[in-house]
Amino acid sequence: MKRIYGNRKSVMVSEEDEDSAVKCRERRRRRMAMRRMATVTTAGSSGSAGDETRKHLAKIDNPTTSSSTTATAIMSLISIMETPPPPEYGVMSVIGRQREMEDEVFVTTNLCRPEVNGFRPVHFFAVFDGHGGRHVSALCKDNMHVIMEEELMRVKVIGEEPNGGGELWRTAINRCFRRMDEMALRLCLCGGLGTSSNICRCNPQLSFMGSTAVVSILTKEFIFVANCGDSRAVLCRNGRPMPLSVDHKPDRVDERARIEGCGGRIMFSDGARVEGILGMSRAIGDRLLKQWVTSEPEISVTRRETENECLILASDGLWDVLSNELACKIVHECFGENENSSTESRIEADEGASGETLYTSRSDLAATLLVRLALGRRSTDNISVIVIDLRK
Repeated sequence: MKRIYGNRKSVMVSEEDEDSAVKCRERRRRRMAMRRMATVTTAGSSGSAGDETRKHLAKIDNPTTSSSTTATAIMSLISIMETPPPPEYGVMSVIGRQREMEDEVFVTTNLCRPEVNGFRPVHFFAVFDGHGGRHVSALCKDNMHVIMEEELMRVKVIGEEPNGGGELWRTAINRCFRRMDEMALRLCLCGGLGTSSNICRCNPQLSFMGSTAVVSILTKEFIFVANCGDSRAVLCRNGRPMPLSVDHKPDRVDERARIEGCGGRIMFSDGARVEGILGMSRAIGDRLLKQWVTSEPEISVTRRETENECLILASDGLWDVLSNELACKIVHECFGENENSSTESRIEADEGASGETLYTSRSDLAATLLVRLALGRRSTDNISVIVIDLRK
């Protein structure tokens, strides 16, 4: 309210008026922030990027949103503006000469935008090779990426660079594999998942079921690879291989020492086997061997460079008959810059009956050629391959 006495003006402002002024300033600040971010709200915004943009703008414009949440939303919008398109990739998975398909492959780009990655997207690629049956590998396919997203989004960066020196990533990935293993150990076939204290015994065969897991988390700056088992990740750099994982075999010196240190035995029957049963020293699942067979992954962190061409993730059905060098050579030829190369003629030769090319990218072609070559070399296992184009 206002009161005026003669030539002197005395102004008394009620608490309600003061609150209104604060709210006005807050709304004005939000509008200014939205105008600064207007470049990301183009008319053509669609898909996940457009949805993310609209979500964060709604946070900024919400009068009840706190200042810290508003700052986070603004940082997220800035990251969306700087987001490159997701990488191209090719996938091929075949049953081969096995009676049952136990391999599983899962890919999702733009899995999430965690704070540990500066609110920029991460991409998820995984190959799971089951043994004793397909149940554990199928469980991993359905749940691993969900758990990974939860763990990455839980990470908070305090006083560190966005990538946290890699330790924050390693912690989240380790937690993901541990949770996935706990889920696999509770697996039953009579209605879902049991509990840690009440393991279902409906199918004794489940005690011998498990799966390998080779998982890659791809960001703009880094390639994270987590491996558990004998599936493998190989980086192709200028046509030359750079292994990003090492197979977990029972006769590997350090793995053998770890198993024997836990009271386990390595027996040789069609190769080295834990207790004469399992031909790998790490896996998800394998309830009866869990005392010696750990699910803890080995994690590698590789900075992305211009010389990197592609990343190959594959089950042992490929690596049993193809060397790292040969696999990289094949992909390097597929990615050759000469549009009139023999690779182009191979694409045309594989056209369907309608005359349309079966392959949407060179990554697709590379994955297919790798699988065909493995079959030609009489691989006896399921074969699953993911080829990720890193050049862009």
